[in-house]
Amino acid sequence: MASQEIADRSKAKVYIDPVAGKDEAPADGSEAAPYNSLYHALIQNLETSPAPTYLTLVPAKEGSADGPTWEEPAKSAVKKAQGRVDAYKKKLAKESAAAKKEEEERQQRVKNLEDAKKIVLKEDESLPAAVRIKLNNKKVEFGTRVKVFGRIHRLRVQKQATFITLRDGYGFLQCILPTGDLTKTYDAHVFAQETSLVLYGEMKKVPEGAEAPDGRELHVDYYKVLGAAPSDLEAVTNKVSRDQDPWEASMLDSRHLVLRGENAAAVMKLRQYVELAFIDSYRELDFTKVSPPAMVQTQVEGGSTLFKYDYYGEEAYLTQSSQLYLETAIQSLGNVYCIEKSFRAERSLTRRHLSEYTHVEAELDFIEFEDLLQHIEDLIARVVDKILANETSAALLKLLNPTFEKPGPFLRMKYSDAIDWLNKQEPPILNEEGNPHVFGDDIAEAAERRMTDIINRPIFLYGFPAELKAFYMQKDKEDRRITESVDVLMPGVGEIVGGSMRMDDHEELLGAYKKEGISADPYYWYTDVRKYGSSPHGGYGLGLERFLAWMAKQHTVRTACLYPRFMGRCKP
Repeated sequence: MASQEIADRSKAKVYIDPVAGKDEAPADGSEAAPYNSLYHALIQNLETSPAPTYLTLVPAKEGSADGPTWEEPAKSAVKKAQGRVDAYKKKLAKESAAAKKEEEERQQRVKNLEDAKKIVLKEDESLPAAVRIKLNNKKVEFGTRVKVFGRIHRLRVQKQATFITLRDGYGFLQCILPTGDLTKTYDAHVFAQETSLVLYGEMKKVPEGAEAPDGRELHVDYYKVLGAAPSDLEAVTNKVSRDQDPWEASMLDSRHLVLRGENAAAVMKLRQYVELAFIDSYRELDFTKVSPPAMVQTQVEGGSTLFKYDYYGEEAYLTQSSQLYLETAIQSLGNVYCIEKSFRAERSLTRRHLSEYTHVEAELDFIEFEDLLQHIEDLIARVVDKILANETSAALLKLLNPTFEKPGPFLRMKYSDAIDWLNKQEPPILNEEGNPHVFGDDIAEAAERRMTDIINRPIFLYGFPAELKAFYMQKDKEDRRITESVDVLMPGVGEIVGGSMRMDDHEELLGAYKKEGISADPYYWYTDVRKYGSSPHGGYGLGLERFLAWMAKQHTVRTACLYPRFMGRCKP
């Protein structure tokens, strides 16, 4: 017997059944558990030596008495399968090379990090002493060596240098770390967005054709990391994203990180300027600022929205409004205002409702209803003028709402006319029950906002039915069904101000308590305003967050405050 024949007999056999075989477990290539394809069989035996004999089950020929037989596959089948195997081998080799390269690079990175730990930066004492500045200091001369503190807002690592956009809460500055020890330290290797550090270097003008904040850049000669930020799965970019809506639950959970973003920070800075504009306007108008209590035992806007708590055994509430207290101050202080927190336990999740909000409230003595309307319009115009006149606040507003324009004269629309307007639209704007509006309906937020957006100008909506408004509102002298009350509606937001003349008749107020089922006893101090030298007076409350949402074109008031509180959210 020839030696080749003996070798062939010693080879293992691998069986392939193209019909009933399987290319996954429990198939093992045995006659009892054959593979399905020659390609799979070849792959499973790449390392087998000597190569096995492959046998494919061939069905019995038609009319033959013999059954199916195991035969060696045709050369064409072997060639086709081997071609696929060769491609597979190349793929394996490529993956192996890539894995080897990746491992070599990983080892090199580890080595680089270990070597980087040996590099210790030292400040060059021969350089001029650095002058500490904030990033909004635009008066520093080019060529001056400065020291700046901040956090990495953006990071760009290139071969010739590392570029850092630094943020300190006052401004932004491009900082350049040239290739060398500055970029080879361990800290430089693990720089991540939000890392806080102090940098020293020379302030220079940005080269012609290049761009950077304020047209300048810091050429760094020394730095120290003060607080590293993670660059792995815990990186800030994995926590919050510019592509997410800032009012989403996950973004609100990470509000403390969202506030580091340019837009969120811009809204908060603009808010400060808006509040200051109100304060300055009131001062110019000779109003006195007061600070009423937040812990109260009386209601203002109905008992259903009160936050109740135990006050040393007595029932008390968080204030819904400071209005009642303001009314007691005008007799001795003249016109007064406050900017305080108010609390409403409304079970509402609309984009303009908060459970805790900042309330700008004012009371004016010896006025008529038209005086009140004119004052509100003048105040809003004055605040807007101040924002636009200030370089910083105007820039913030431009960033957030590029198309903002000072509103023109306010449209005065009577409640009854608004009912007619809603019904005359094609199709009519229906009430919450899906019916045409009728006198006495509380115009719902959606209908009110749609009307305002269609008219597209500020609206004084006034003359509401008495049953829709609070007990203290003065009734119209010519039509006792309605009150001398007003809501200021702004496009995109809806109501931002609610105001009215206040009842100034002692007996009428007592009757209002009775009608509402309110005991007059806790309100004795408020009732005395009418008992001791009553006068025609009125006032209003303005929601600062709604006002800011209107100016800064925010989708919701939730992004117009530092940490929003609304139904279901009291964190972080």
